[in-house]
Amino acid sequence: MNDGITFQDFTKIDLRVGTIIEVNDFPEAKKPAFQLIIDFGKLGIKKSSAQITTLYKKEGLLNRQIVAVVNFPKKQIANFMSECLVIGAVKDNDVILLHPEKKVKNGSVVS
Repeated sequence: MNDGITFQDFTKIDLRVGTIIEVNDFPEAKKPAFQLIIDFGKLGIKKSSAQITTLYKKEGLLNRQIVAVVNFPKKQIANFMSECLVIGAVKDNDVILLHPEKKVKNGSVVS
């Protein structure tokens, strides 16, 4: 467990709902990953690298809503610039994507 944070610290994290609109293979990544293109509504389109290839197929990710942190600095991963961090729970070293129970507007705040 990490050191505790304050509620004020938590409010700095911008969690939003987006819809995956494109999924590409990412053979240049050190660990198996997909390149995701995600629509966050008024926030625009953002890219993310996600190590989710063991539990998910590209076809099953298209049009799926996810939760992501959208206010981290961009991160270079191989030849790809990741602009957000898709959130998931880890079970047995696999990432299980978090998503809204019902469809919501892209860009919706998660609190």
